[in-house]
Amino acid sequence: MKMRKYTLMNDDSELPEDGKQAPASQASSSDTESDGVNQQSTGTDQTVDNQSSPSVEDVATLQHKAVTRPEDTNTTITSTPIVDVRNLTKTYIIGRTHIPALQGISLRVYQGEFVAVMGPSGSGKSTFMNLVGCLDRPSKGEYRLAGKLVSRLSNDELANIRNRQIGFVFQGFNLLSRSNALSNVILPMVYAGMSREERERRGRSVLRLVGLGDRMNHKPSELSGGQQQRVAIARALVNGPALLLADEPTGNLDSRTSLEIMAVLQALNEQGLTILMVTHEHDVAKFAKRQVAFRDGLVVHDEPNPSPDSAKDEWTKLVNKAAVEHKVKVTEEAR
Repeated sequence: MKMRKYTLMNDDSELPEDGKQAPASQASSSDTESDGVNQQSTGTDQTVDNQSSPSVEDVATLQHKAVTRPEDTNTTITSTPIVDVRNLTKTYIIGRTHIPALQGISLRVYQGEFVAVMGPSGSGKSTFMNLVGCLDRPSKGEYRLAGKLVSRLSNDELANIRNRQIGFVFQGFNLLSRSNALSNVILPMVYAGMSREERERRGRSVLRLVGLGDRMNHKPSELSGGQQQRVAIARALVNGPALLLADEPTGNLDSRTSLEIMAVLQALNEQGLTILMVTHEHDVAKFAKRQVAFRDGLVVHDEPNPSPDSAKDEWTKLVNKAAVEHKVKVTEEAR
């Protein structure tokens, strides 16, 4: 399986297109150290770290364009949805009590869409994300990922799908505290049988992609919250997923850092990455190109957002306002 590459800037390095995929799930995390990368800086690492890395200004400078779904156009649908759920039902059984979490959901997400899934607690949005992420099974209904029926696969097959097709970004980062950024990013590839050189090459590429080329040897405690979340995004991208699932990716971040992360996600989406994001914040959902609202296990709202706000522009305004208030001069470095 070829690895997809999302290029946000001119970069001489490329993600390799060969190599196996890791069989273990990206969705799991532990405090076990990965043995594939030396925690200390090497001569090679120093060379990489000294290269210029993109800041939020660099990774979010692409023009935004609306993605038109086939059903919005009166034309024949010819593309295969990345996510295709039909009459999806999930009922939790506790003793003699049946609790319906999803009640016949049908939804399609196409290549290149950026969808925000919203709803109050108990609406079913988290259950829906768990099913789409192959972390749980539906009680009834069908789920196809990139045309493949996955709702009836075995546990091992689902783990394989998670690693090959889906990238996960969580609210709590889920980084290994004793490992540096590069070690955290290559973790999904450690058990894939790839050479150390191959793993490090992919890891460095995606870290530069999210603007952390000069932070590869820093541990989570040495990074800001926004930088930690960017490491988590890089880890989600390292195996070239067809779909990125983001579960409250800004939930633990302040307003300014949240805009930074949303700018990164918008820029990745503009390069073709399909993103499905759960959030309860309207201020975050406004950056998505489509908004879907859940309530009582049903979809009650599903509308495109043809003119999403620019997180990069809002970030710039916030930084400039803070600079004026504190009488700090903001300058841009020539790159």
